[in-house]
Amino acid sequence: MKKTYKYETHVHTKEGSACASGTGQEMVRAHIEAGYSGMIVTDHFFNGNTAVPADLPWESRVELFCQGYENAVEEAKGTGFHVFFAWEYSYRGTDFLTYGLGKEFLLEHRDILDWSTEEYLDIVRDSGGFICHAHPFREAFYIDALRLYPDRVNAVEVINASHADPRFNEKALVYAAKHNLIKFSGSDTHHIDALFGGGLEFDFEIKSMEEFIAAVNTRNYRLLEGN
Repeated sequence: MKKTYKYETHVHTKEGSACASGTGQEMVRAHIEAGYSGMIVTDHFFNGNTAVPADLPWESRVELFCQGYENAVEEAKGTGFHVFFAWEYSYRGTDFLTYGLGKEFLLEHRDILDWSTEEYLDIVRDSGGFICHAHPFREAFYIDALRLYPDRVNAVEVINASHADPRFNEKALVYAAKHNLIKFSGSDTHHIDALFGGGLEFDFEIKSMEEFIAAVNTRNYRLLEGN
């Protein structure tokens, strides 16, 4: 039987996300045990449910924000498991998984929180970033409006495996198909005892974020539907 490689695209850690209970190290161990080949740490950015205090100098905030990812990288050394860096940018409950840029981008753009959502999406993509609109049709008390940007994102999370209501994913799938956007699956994992089985499955190993973005741009993968 041909070997396949599963990558979780949407993971939070306790170090960076106030709503998460699993540390970077614990998330690595849990995903290895669940049969994944890698994961992308997508902690809540400073305009979301961040665990990073807002009263620190910008450099200190960025360093703390990256700690979950960096702890995960250390834990994964020597295992063959791959850990990549990203983040989840938010505006009033509208969330964008931001791939392809690193700590240096955040350090260089200390005015990032002053940008409008449109400015953020345009600047990130112009800088080589890749944006997936996370759970675009989710309904929750903290989401005050439906905001869609089909011309400013690369992909749509059509399967958020943590959703209890299938309508949210169904609407996202229709939306992505209508606008010919790349389709993503992710679990939105926050806790090591709640891995929902989402992610993307490839027929080849992916060893870097650059390889990941190149692979999803070819749409040569399978969506994991979750447990």
